Amino acid sequence: MDKSNTDVIQGTLDMLILKTLSLEPLHGFGIARRIEQVTRGVFKVNPGSLLTALKRLDRRGWLDAEWLQTKNSRRAKVYRLTPAGKKQLENETTDWSRRSSAIARLLKAEA
Repeated sequence: MDKSNTDVIQGTLDMLILKTLSLEPLHGFGIARRIEQVTRGVFKVNPGSLLTALKRLDRRGWLDAEWLQTKNSRRAKVYRLTPAGKKQLENETTDWSRRSSAIARLLKAEA
């Protein structure tokens, strides 16, 4: 039997990161773990994809980042949502809801 695909759906990683950071500021590894935990392992985030997305979101002004010391005395870049990031999350959530509803209608369609 084939292993289920756990890749994040193309085009949704930004939304998943923004939503995760709306809950609390986190470092990159924490973001990936939280996405995996909340989705009960359905989505696993590739570290390279995550880093690229975090840089992109930061450049767009949707995230703030600062270097902090973690509980185990390591330095980590911690990300938090900006007001612009909160607005973007609202926009992406609305768009996702519209699209997923359309897909659900299509999947339920009968001849």
